[in-house]
Amino acid sequence: MPIPILQCDRNSKDQYSRFLLGAREDLSAATTRILPILESVRTKGDEALLSYTEKFDGIKLSQVTIDPKQFKTNIDPKIKEAFLRAKANIEDFHLAQKRESWSKIIDGNRLGVKYTPIPSLAVYAPGGKALYPSSVLMGIIPAKIAGVPSIQLITPPQKEGLPEILVWLAQILEIDRIVTVGGAQGIAAAAYGTESVPKSEFIVGPGNAYVAAAKSFLSGQGLIGIDSPAGPSEVCIIADGSANAKWIACDMLSQAEHGEDSSAILLTTDLTLAKRVSEELEIAFVERPKRLQMKQKAIYENSAVLVFPNIDDCIWFSNELAPEHLEIQTENNEVIFSKIDHAGSVFLGPYSPVAMGDYISGTNHILPTARGSRIYSSLGVDTFLKRVTFQEVTKESLETLYPFVKLMSELEGLDEEHGTSVKVRTKGHE
Repeated sequence: MPIPILQCDRNSKDQYSRFLLGAREDLSAATTRILPILESVRTKGDEALLSYTEKFDGIKLSQVTIDPKQFKTNIDPKIKEAFLRAKANIEDFHLAQKRESWSKIIDGNRLGVKYTPIPSLAVYAPGGKALYPSSVLMGIIPAKIAGVPSIQLITPPQKEGLPEILVWLAQILEIDRIVTVGGAQGIAAAAYGTESVPKSEFIVGPGNAYVAAAKSFLSGQGLIGIDSPAGPSEVCIIADGSANAKWIACDMLSQAEHGEDSSAILLTTDLTLAKRVSEELEIAFVERPKRLQMKQKAIYENSAVLVFPNIDDCIWFSNELAPEHLEIQTENNEVIFSKIDHAGSVFLGPYSPVAMGDYISGTNHILPTARGSRIYSSLGVDTFLKRVTFQEVTKESLETLYPFVKLMSELEGLDEEHGTSVKVRTKGHE
């Protein structure tokens, strides 16, 4: 059962439309299940956190927070070196995103923007097999650069103890505390605050359906900010006949490795390349059988090779898809990139697999999914900054602009107070 190879053009919607539906996870069932948990945490605080941790994780905690500075870790020096190199690159990239407050004179008045960081952040780190310590770097470093003063790490407890890598990262990133509570209850603790867990104004980080449902629900209630609604991991690759079929197959499988609901879409004008990539996928399934059923389900059911008549159609479809990750492997990468409007993160050239951005290059891997890049951006320093606009109006400008304010306020029926508040400051009315 090879990957579907579909010959398309812009009018063959029956061929490609299912890939444009946006594979956002249906959280309705999960939301129904988590609502009692959220309410219990809101009303009972730490008592609820301890109870749910014992119920869901089988662990009886004596407290729900720890100070990472109080622990000693024994991390393999080679692992330390890798994460420190990643940390340096991520810091370097995100430092370039720093914002400076500014002002300018407009119509005689000083107007401007003052940037202020959000006051607090919680970063969620899954546990068990879904442990992603790299996401801790991605979530915390841009927040630190933005100047967020209070950051806590939320992660489910493990029977064998917290993973040392998370404790060590919390130490080197100077995190205030680790909250050893997972799932929807951990998200609720951050949103509401409890006796031991301070409220956070924002939360980022991956998690299961219950975590995603809790983030979305609480964000909708205006209780906490979130990065963007999450869906399955995805990659789109635009490639021509010059591309390496084996490398493309590897890149598609690196997304399939995330889960059976992941997707990998190859857009090409070259039918020969399409067939060679399909062959390389089958070879890889034999040579690298780890998580085989998961990878095959993702490739066979959620992925495809779409063969378009020209490269402009490939670009058009990519912009419609607005993928989380976009790779461009052609003879004219920059030309194609110049026409890309929507993507979470773009990887240019044959030596830029998504995995580089996932771990070490320096860009952020917390990205919008399910066509979200049409309206959301990758996590960055801006995510954690608020814009406070300000103005200082001069007496002369107020006098000059009052007649316009008078007309506009009368048109809107607000002249009695809006208009008067300006009028009383004009000559002869002071």
